[in-house]
Amino acid sequence: MKLSEIKSALKEIQEVKFTLPNGEQVPSHFHVTEVGSVQKHFIDCGGTVRKESVINFQLWTAIDYDHRLSAEKLRSIIELSEKKLQLGNLDIEVEYQGDTIGKYGLELENGTFHLTSTQTDCLAKDKCGIPEEKPRI
Repeated sequence: MKLSEIKSALKEIQEVKFTLPNGEQVPSHFHVTEVGSVQKHFIDCGGTVRKESVINFQLWTAIDYDHRLSAEKLRSIIELSEKKLQLGNLDIEVEYQGDTIGKYGLELENGTFHLTSTQTDCLAKDKCGIPEEKPRI
């Protein structure tokens, strides 16, 4: 999901809800503790230099069970972050604490934001000698 998509969605919903990939809901008293611009500059195993940029939201829950983040308040946090950090319309990555900090993609379905699983991958399979998977017959 891009930044423009979440801003648009937040105009249409009243309550902000996030669901984990296993179907469990992030407790409704969560906080968005960070909105950030994250750049990754790296070299893949095939020797290609790459750059990636995402917008990062960090979700956190505390013991203040009465806390509720409205759609309007989250939209204002995003708009302030856009101005202060000069954010572009990039993909959103969400961090949430499980056994360790998990990084997730973000999708919207029926007014609920779903944290989607992300996977590692080889970006240079052609140079690594990793065979292409063949379809099973």
